[in-house]
Amino acid sequence: MAISPSNAGATERRDRTVFASTAAVIALAATLVSLAGSWIPSLWGDEAASIMSASRSIPSLVAMLGTVDAVHGAYYLGLHAWIAVFGASPFSVRLPSALAVGITVAAVMVIARRLGNVRVAVAAGVICAVIPRVTYMGSETRSSAFAAAIVAWLTVVLLSLLGQQTPARRWWVAYGVLLTVGIYVFIYIVLIIIAHALILLSVEVPRRRLIGWVKTVTVAVAATLPVFVWAVLERGQVTFLGHRNEITPYKLLVSLWFGQPLFAVVAWTLLVLALVAGTTIRLRGPQAPLATVRLSQLSVLATSWLLVPAVLLIGGSSLVPVYTARYLSYCAPAASLLMAIGLDWVTQRRPRAMAAGLLVIVLCATPAWLAQRQPIAKNNSDFAQTSAIIAAHAVPGDAIAFDESVRPSRRPRLALHLYPTAFVGLNDVTLQVPYQEGTSWHDLAYSLSDAATLGRFDGVHRLWLIERSNGGTPDTYGQATLAALGYTAVHRHYTHRSVIFEYVDRRIIATR
Repeated sequence: MAISPSNAGATERRDRTVFASTAAVIALAATLVSLAGSWIPSLWGDEAASIMSASRSIPSLVAMLGTVDAVHGAYYLGLHAWIAVFGASPFSVRLPSALAVGITVAAVMVIARRLGNVRVAVAAGVICAVIPRVTYMGSETRSSAFAAAIVAWLTVVLLSLLGQQTPARRWWVAYGVLLTVGIYVFIYIVLIIIAHALILLSVEVPRRRLIGWVKTVTVAVAATLPVFVWAVLERGQVTFLGHRNEITPYKLLVSLWFGQPLFAVVAWTLLVLALVAGTTIRLRGPQAPLATVRLSQLSVLATSWLLVPAVLLIGGSSLVPVYTARYLSYCAPAASLLMAIGLDWVTQRRPRAMAAGLLVIVLCATPAWLAQRQPIAKNNSDFAQTSAIIAAHAVPGDAIAFDESVRPSRRPRLALHLYPTAFVGLNDVTLQVPYQEGTSWHDLAYSLSDAATLGRFDGVHRLWLIERSNGGTPDTYGQATLAALGYTAVHRHYTHRSVIFEYVDRRIIATR
């Protein structure tokens, strides 16, 4: 019996509604996976830069961006608005990234559905939700998750431009606006242009449409020239990347996207299977069914998205210090597409086998997820722990000082701004310029000897000094000065990377 056009249309609408509902549920689940336990790890140095910058007044933030972190300005402005409404607790400031992960997963499913099928789309969504790099960026107060969401939806728009006989003007505008906003949010999104160019060249695209894409990209890049100028002017702030050994087999094959060896083995196995499947389909040529041809196209898209920015950024790091693993976070969703293709191919599209494979992937991702939810999971930061000790032992009127000898993102002083309630009533004797009043993202501080010369220790009977510790050996910043000023260390409290010294005026001890 023939199916009437009206029935076919109704069926298509129903299928779209069911898929949209399924994608919404998986996207929500992805948000919850990233959000769960996100408040447990201590905030760390890069998150401190985000929170402190976003907590400034707009004039103060603009002044700071003129000297440092201009490439993060768009993200800081957005976080500024968020903090004004929801505050700056660890849960609050990490929530936007978890929401961005949900948005990313939804886009991944749309891409997989357009070039694949519902089965691959669901698998890609589930896998994307648990990839360790995704769950990490979904629980961090940085722009990585937003970059991933923008790139994912930019790719959806690209597919819309390719899938229409004559693309409506709004799709060109959407592509240009998303690309422009994306580069302002995270400058290395510019590398996705090369990946999209390869995707366009891999299919038969009318010359007029290719020219339209080039024009749109040109306008977007021109609109973002200021951020590239700022990046060049402020390049000194990332020179430390040149002193790191980020390019090792383990870091590239495991740490970059997959967190731990177990998940990495599963992931790379499925990635290779996806590439084999795509190659097999292409070798069949015109004889291959349309559905499998589209999966081959999905494989090309995902491979370009995953590897092109990585090759360019890692290759470029041999010339200038531009690479750290987090900069390629926005490529991680592409891995979920390839893994889904590989899983679909190896299970021969059997639903039960597919479900079992997804369960194995989720279980393999669980150890990395749990590790990310430990108190010192974020770069071994222990700001929360040092703040808790100060809150438990210090009393209003005590003085507080910090090890200022380490680089700004590791300074114990950051705890004062990340967990401010622990330091209420304490006298910050070395503070020179509060970060809100300066053009750097962090406070400027006097040395302890300069603070003493300025009379900052007058009337101070007890002082807490938080030293940075490396391998169990604390720094000795300022300790000789305190001894010369007549203070004696009477207690020590150890955390993972810090030692909190309690100093008391020796004259007080003598009178006890």
